[in-house]
Amino acid sequence: MFKLLKFIFKIIKLAVVVALVIAGINIYMIVTTSDEIGADISATEKPDCILVLGASVRPDGSPSPILRNRLDAAASLYEAGASSRILLSGDNGQQEYNEVAVMRQYLLDRGIPEEAIYLDHAGFSTYESVYRAREIFCVDSAIVVTQKYHLYRALYGCEKMGIEAGGVAAADMGGDAGDGMRDLREVFARVKDFGMWIVKPEPKYLGDKIPICEEGSEGTL
Repeated sequence: MFKLLKFIFKIIKLAVVVALVIAGINIYMIVTTSDEIGADISATEKPDCILVLGASVRPDGSPSPILRNRLDAAASLYEAGASSRILLSGDNGQQEYNEVAVMRQYLLDRGIPEEAIYLDHAGFSTYESVYRAREIFCVDSAIVVTQKYHLYRALYGCEKMGIEAGGVAAADMGGDAGDGMRDLREVFARVKDFGMWIVKPEPKYLGDKIPICEEGSEGTL
C-alpha cells in the first residue's frame, strides 16, 4: 500500500511539473508578444506585406467564417494603405484541397487587385507559414492577420525568424460550442511551437527564394 501511495505521489508531482511548464510557456509567449498586437501601424514604415494565415475552407469552396474574417481584415488593411502586398499562406497539400486559391478568389471578389496578392501554397502550419515567409519570400517585416488567440504564437515565431512584425486581430466568432476546445488546442500548440523554434527544423517544402518585393512572385509546392 505504501509503495502504491508513493507511486501516486510521484505521478502527481510529475503532473504538477508538466502543468507548470505548459502554463509558463503560454504566459511567456503571450506576455512577450502582447505589445505587438494592435499597434499603430500608421506610425511605422510600410511593412513588406500583410501576412494572412490560412484556416479551413468549406466543401463548397467558400472560406470558413474564421478565415473570412481574416481576409476581410487583410482587405481593410490593404485599402487603408498599410501595405501594398498581401501574402496568403495556407494548406494546398492535396489537389482537392486548396486554401490559398479560395483565399485569393475571396480577395479578388473584394476588389483587391491580382498583382497585390502573393501565394504560399505550403503553409501547412503556423510554424511553416512564418518560416517560409522569411526563408522563401524574404519577408523582413509584416503585419500578421489572424484571430487574437492565434496571434501570440504567430508573432512569437516571427520574432524567432527575424521578421519585424505587428499583429492585427481579425474578428473572432465568439460563443461557439467549440471555442473551449479550440483554446485548449492552442495552449498545447504554443508549447509545440516553442520547442519547434528552439530546434528550427526545415519545413516539409522549401524551394527557391521568391522575394515578395519582386513583381509576379508566387509560391508553389
